[in-house]
Amino acid sequence: MSNLIPALAKIVGDAHVITSDFAPYANDWRKKYFGKPLVVVKPSSTDEVAAIVKLCAAAGIAIVPQAGNTSLVGGSVPDESGSQLVLNVSRMNKVLEVDVINNTMTVEAGCILQTLQEKAAEHDRLFPLSLAAEGSCEIGGNISTNAGGVQVLRYGNTRELVMGLEVVLPSGEVWSGLKGLRKDNTGYDLKQLFIGAEGTLGIITKAVLKLFPAPKSTSTVFVALASPRTALELLSHMRSHLGERLTAFELMSARCVDIVQAAFPAHRSPLAGRHAWVVLLEATDAQPGEALNLAMETALEAALEADLIEDAAIAKNQAEAGKLWDIREHLPEAQARNIKHDISVPISRIAEFIDAADAALEQNWPGVRPVTFGHLGDGNLHYNIAEPPSFTVEAWLAEWKQVSTVVHDCVNAFGGSISAEHGLGKLKNIEVRKYKSPVELALMQSIKNTLDPKNIMNPGKVV
Repeated sequence: MSNLIPALAKIVGDAHVITSDFAPYANDWRKKYFGKPLVVVKPSSTDEVAAIVKLCAAAGIAIVPQAGNTSLVGGSVPDESGSQLVLNVSRMNKVLEVDVINNTMTVEAGCILQTLQEKAAEHDRLFPLSLAAEGSCEIGGNISTNAGGVQVLRYGNTRELVMGLEVVLPSGEVWSGLKGLRKDNTGYDLKQLFIGAEGTLGIITKAVLKLFPAPKSTSTVFVALASPRTALELLSHMRSHLGERLTAFELMSARCVDIVQAAFPAHRSPLAGRHAWVVLLEATDAQPGEALNLAMETALEAALEADLIEDAAIAKNQAEAGKLWDIREHLPEAQARNIKHDISVPISRIAEFIDAADAALEQNWPGVRPVTFGHLGDGNLHYNIAEPPSFTVEAWLAEWKQVSTVVHDCVNAFGGSISAEHGLGKLKNIEVRKYKSPVELALMQSIKNTLDPKNIMNPGKVV
């Protein structure tokens, strides 16, 4: 340690080697994990990252790569041993190029997601990755977790938005794959190894991201309906009427709306009365004018005639659309203290899953209160569970493992995944072994052993 600090300071400068006041780098967003870093170092370039990694590899020091530290599964938090170095890339925050002809943007890993959205908009382009933490999360972390968000329905996960990467490997070598190519059939697609790997195979330092033409018209609607089954019928109906213009389709139970309104009274449902389920849906079009709104109104009228919806409120302008999205975007914060699950099942089986999981939990914990919401259009639910009346919040959180076992067994029975977009991190890296085949686990471990034989890169996460 006595030699490490001066060596790190020589690479990045004294001001960027942090040896105390670790809290911003040692706690996860949910305050579920509290680590103890050996030291926090904040490089400003790929060369500095490579030098730090080489130093740590030679000394056998474990590295925890970290960007915005908004992980929901403890993936960017060190353990409590005091032996792991946190390498935070937040100083690497430059947009290096926007290529409007190729529809790409080359960026450093520490760029805040919202900054990238705004930079794309300056060039009349759209970078469609959008999630609640976009004002603080950083693109390196988004890529490392294969983040999802509300527009996956149309544009796909982060994996579909990354065209090239630059990565510092556990040896300190730099692999540069910063190609903005849509076709490259020259062997293994190496970038895919690092997308979603949660920093266990290397440190992403730069990326080439895919851009799209900026939408010229948007139609946002808040719809009331009877059940998740009806929501699935509505999803199919709206796809038939709007096609690829359908961008987001967010399902929320009545309890979700109640929780947001209680925590944030300014964010209220635009609909009269209380409804069992609501959907926030949005469509966008590259063409300006009223054509999209007219198509949306026609689709909603047909849905009303078919008894698919009970009521609907269409945003008249961007300000009203923002108020509708406020309800959805404040939901994670409004229900922070419960047992959370980020799961996916085949879209066609979501309603069956909700019924089965609700029943299984009620059988084991009478009075349990599911807080169910998520991206219905891509099969991803945030199936969170609030305490029954007989439990305090603290006592309920102590049931996390038992509750998750019931939920995840149900997910597995429906052919789903126990992590749809948040990753495994510390939270699920052991549990996932129950649901993956021995062959799949062996392949993952083989890749880890090949790229990181000393196991210095984010150990204790994923595998």
